[in-house]
Amino acid sequence: MKKILFNSFVELTGNPLSSKFLELFTQSRMSRPLIRPFSKMYHIDESEMAQPIEHYKSLQAFFTRNLKEDSRSIDESSNTLISPVDGIVSGIGKISKDQTFIIKNRSYNIRKLFGDEKKAAPYKEGFYFLLYLSPSHYHHFHYPANGKLISRYALGGISYPVNDLGLRFKEDLFSTNHRLISELATPYGRVAIVKVGALNVNSIQIHSSSPDCIKGAEFGHFSFGSTVILFIENSTQFKATLPVMTNVKMGQPIGEWPT
Repeated sequence: MKKILFNSFVELTGNPLSSKFLELFTQSRMSRPLIRPFSKMYHIDESEMAQPIEHYKSLQAFFTRNLKEDSRSIDESSNTLISPVDGIVSGIGKISKDQTFIIKNRSYNIRKLFGDEKKAAPYKEGFYFLLYLSPSHYHHFHYPANGKLISRYALGGISYPVNDLGLRFKEDLFSTNHRLISELATPYGRVAIVKVGALNVNSIQIHSSSPDCIKGAEFGHFSFGSTVILFIENSTQFKATLPVMTNVKMGQPIGEWPT
């Protein structure tokens, strides 16, 4: 029961009014007594946090915590794609020729996800990684490769849960959720980072708008529950370097191009 309660604080609910209430509550000092139980429930490693637990004044401040600078190792190999987040790799695969991809046994239309056939075209027959962030994870996102920011835009006005319940009952979840898409031009082609916001709250915060993208550099965070989908431009030689359902850390290599 306690875990269901904590999940509601970070995934929010199906009702916009109750979602707003939970948002305001988690941002207030009234939520501070819940920080320690939350940390214990999700086995959060407090030793890697930038500040001691007593520093955080609200549950959301704790949820969006920074890490110590040396807590994540960035793979610097020029040909690797790193995970932009801490999370679970819940989906990996080639994008099919009809521009759909499979997530939890459902087919999602990549054109709707990108909002436009032309924008989706570079990723036709490309590769994707679906990364789910649970309440236990560090919720900042970083660049997965070196490159130049060539596009950033937001789509979707309605948000649904980015968890199993949402995937089961909302057929086109990832094409209707509020999402922020960042596209990078890398030495190996385009990489798109699709950040999907939490239920009823557009919770994606951007920290940097610099066109220079440095591998491992942070450029934003999620205020509430979230999912990231990486799309890699069509390349017959790109390959994933880990299996599905791997728990990854930001900076860990998840795929590679030939040197």
